Amino acid sequence: MARRTPADLISHPLLWTGLWLVLLALTLFSRPLMPIDETRYLSVAWDMWQRGDFLVPHINGEPYSHKPPLLFWLMHTGWAAFGVNEWWPRLVAPLFGLGCLFLTRTMALRLWPDRPEIALLAPMIVLGSLFWTLFATLTFFDPLLAFFALMGIGGLITAWQKAGWRGFIVTGIAIGLGVLAKGPAILVHVLPAALLAPLWAPRLIGPAGSVMAGPSWPRWYGGVLVSVVIGAAIGLAWAIPAAVAGGPEYRDAIFWGQSAGRMVESFAHGRPWWWFAAILPVLLLPWPAWPGTWRAVAGGRSALSEGGIRLCLAWFVPALLVFSAISGKQPHYLLPEFPALALILGRLLVEAGPAPAPSRRALLLPALIFGIIGIALIAAPVAFAGRIVAVHLLQPAWAVLLFLAIAGAFRLVRGGRLSASVFALTLMSAAAVGAIHLAARPLLAEAFDQAPLARQLGDWQRAGSPLAHFGKYHAQFNFLGRLTAPVDILNDLAEAAAWTARNPTGRIISYESRRSPSGPVLVLPFRGKWVEVWEATVVARDPSVLHRD
Repeated sequence: MARRTPADLISHPLLWTGLWLVLLALTLFSRPLMPIDETRYLSVAWDMWQRGDFLVPHINGEPYSHKPPLLFWLMHTGWAAFGVNEWWPRLVAPLFGLGCLFLTRTMALRLWPDRPEIALLAPMIVLGSLFWTLFATLTFFDPLLAFFALMGIGGLITAWQKAGWRGFIVTGIAIGLGVLAKGPAILVHVLPAALLAPLWAPRLIGPAGSVMAGPSWPRWYGGVLVSVVIGAAIGLAWAIPAAVAGGPEYRDAIFWGQSAGRMVESFAHGRPWWWFAAILPVLLLPWPAWPGTWRAVAGGRSALSEGGIRLCLAWFVPALLVFSAISGKQPHYLLPEFPALALILGRLLVEAGPAPAPSRRALLLPALIFGIIGIALIAAPVAFAGRIVAVHLLQPAWAVLLFLAIAGAFRLVRGGRLSASVFALTLMSAAAVGAIHLAARPLLAEAFDQAPLARQLGDWQRAGSPLAHFGKYHAQFNFLGRLTAPVDILNDLAEAAAWTARNPTGRIISYESRRSPSGPVLVLPFRGKWVEVWEATVVARDPSVLHRD
């Protein structure tokens, strides 16, 4: 048996899997549940768990129509096995992110069976993208959506290469699960590639290394229709019973608000059409700053005629155009397209071949960018003292981790092996995310951790004190405090006065830009403001203490 070299180990999936797991452990250790999104999603799962209602998601006692239930169901699965806890829900979305790396590798092997090195590069390129690595450790729906998009595209490849119904069934299941994960948005990530099959499918290379004939076009588009019908059936298997159980308002919200309504509303506000194109290079760092990327693009033009490249373009470009046309934009909308870009870059890198110049030189610009991040961690407590919330709590010593990774990256690329250069960049990205989290851990706890307040609120509620929140409430305390009754929402001082009359033993939560000199029973910092808890008797005497400025 041949002895493995360090270069072989760099290419091994266990290495980037281990790197991902270490990074996940660091981020979850360093970061509390982030309000308002992460705390809200766990509170939805908690409300469903408390009610024993797994059909209609609820938040603070009210139906929650903004998202379908799959993420919440997966949280419940872990709670059923391990008991109610915080760690399992925080693992669900990141584990789907890890699954995306494996699906990216599998897709590369299927698109380019004669070039297995692409399957070694593409997952590292995804993992090395700063935005992916940061966002995929959060409890959001998009890692699930990305996983099912990859699954759906993989089904299309099977449908063409095997010329049977199995691939279309897989794609249909992926669409259905994508609908349950984040609504009809899954169609934006899968359907264009299916409809544009004449541009890529006839050029796909099969397992034997030859071009596959595939099914006839009437059979293909019939299969695509079957996939959509399967996906719709899976989604409706939940949506119809949920609509009946949730009532007319909830029914209208999930059938209209999750599709056409959200699209129409998004045109009324948001960002300009060119916004995604402008921020995409930043989201993809460090790859746009690496000369190897541009050398591969310039030297890999012949690969553009391949079916694999065309499939990835049919996957990425329509999604970019659709989300650019909608005025409401968020960076994570394009998360399911990161594997497509990684596959394209991996293929072009292999086509371009090894660089003739020493590859260490090519790391200079990315290393400079990461070095600036490390310097910023060191300088921020002094440079931004008093201007950024709790910045003095940063622990700049963790920047050493990033500088060590940069030094290690330059040692890794000795010898000019392509996989070593890609892993070196991935290592620097992972170290940057890890160092930022470790350095910011005290700051994040001071500015964002709602657990101490939530636990106290839970103790008060269990002791018999009703709770109310002055102003808009995102259920940030319900799960963390294990609240068993909804928090009443007070929209103005008149409602607050009426509530205190009905609940003389209650407590009211409010947020103030200036700390009240006296009166609140509890005061804690939160994102540059102060969260204050008032006894109902104090508010009854003077409701104006709840002023919001």
